[in-house]
Amino acid sequence: MTLPLLVVDGANVVGSVPDGWWKDRRGAAERLRDRLAAHGGPEDGPYPGPYEIVLVVEGRARGVASVPGVRVEEAQGSGDDLIADLARSAAGRPCLVVTADRELRRRVEEWGARCVGPRALPLP
Repeated sequence: MTLPLLVVDGANVVGSVPDGWWKDRRGAAERLRDRLAAHGGPEDGPYPGPYEIVLVVEGRARGVASVPGVRVEEAQGSGDDLIADLARSAAGRPCLVVTADRELRRRVEEWGARCVGPRALPLP
């Protein structure tokens, strides 16, 4: 059985909570990764879990290592471009993207992905 792919827009999700993330972007991305590993994906999402989880990081959040349950992908350029590429490569596999970015939502939905906002994640 192939798990649904959950692609998390790290910059967008981290930026949705004003908790001082801008002081330590890499640390904020690591905390998000760890919460995803502990809690998984959306409980009420369009696809039943569990998911194969990919966290996309960019800029000063690079350098975050993957952990069991969460693969971290570093965008060399635009994180949005990498997320769109991941959605395109899912090709028929259920793919859910977590972002509040309207333009990114439009791009990934063209490839058949579904989208939810950051608040859909079961994170404390």
